[in-house]
Amino acid sequence: MQKIIFICAFLLFSAISFAQVQTGKASFYADKFEGRRTASGVKYYHNKPTAAHRHLPFGTKVRVTNLANNKTTVVEINDRGPFVSGRIIDLSKSSAQKLDYIGMGVTDVVIEVIGDGSDDIADVSTPADNGETSSTSTSTNPDAPVANVEPLEFYELNINRIEPDWFGVQIGSFQELANLIRLADNLKASYQRDVTVQVKVVQDIKVYTLVVGKFNSREKAEKFRDEVSNRYPGSFIIDFSKFQ
Repeated sequence: MQKIIFICAFLLFSAISFAQVQTGKASFYADKFEGRRTASGVKYYHNKPTAAHRHLPFGTKVRVTNLANNKTTVVEINDRGPFVSGRIIDLSKSSAQKLDYIGMGVTDVVIEVIGDGSDDIADVSTPADNGETSSTSTSTNPDAPVANVEPLEFYELNINRIEPDWFGVQIGSFQELANLIRLADNLKASYQRDVTVQVKVVQDIKVYTLVVGKFNSREKAEKFRDEVSNRYPGSFIIDFSKFQ
């Protein structure tokens, strides 16, 4: 066992438009919005590869990867939203179907800016961007401007590399390790349960997935998922034995 003291300096970016990669939860449009005008003036149709984002310019093309299954699709931003805490993008229903999360309602995703209003979706897409599991590599911008630095926070963690074989509840996925540590600390204090971190690489992007609990049955995991679902919508069960 290693005892590691993390000293985390949290950096704030000046604007979301500079960020090339963002992680968070994706939802999708309800059927009642069919044919309604979006914030850009274009009507929404469920079979079009479009999406809503709070800040990205209209016409921006983004690749969306579902972290639950690594399926990807490319959409064009033409609306504003979602305005629900924790959600970063609202996809058209057909785009959500390609990512295979209609039944869940929301899912953890990575979104990457890959084009602007002058680009066609066909020109910036790859064969994997059709709801298939992606193995495509993309680059990110390491020179995103930094606005300021917050005061230091200190965490003491006991770290073990493990081979889990239990059930857990996935709360979310993060690109920034600092954000994961902060939430892990809050979850441990709130629910008094062990926290497991799974490290994934999605299109050359390292992503940290936060899983709470060590349950010996799916039924117990489901009970805990129901307990946290109001606070963490989109939480779902992970069966670690399938990774063995």
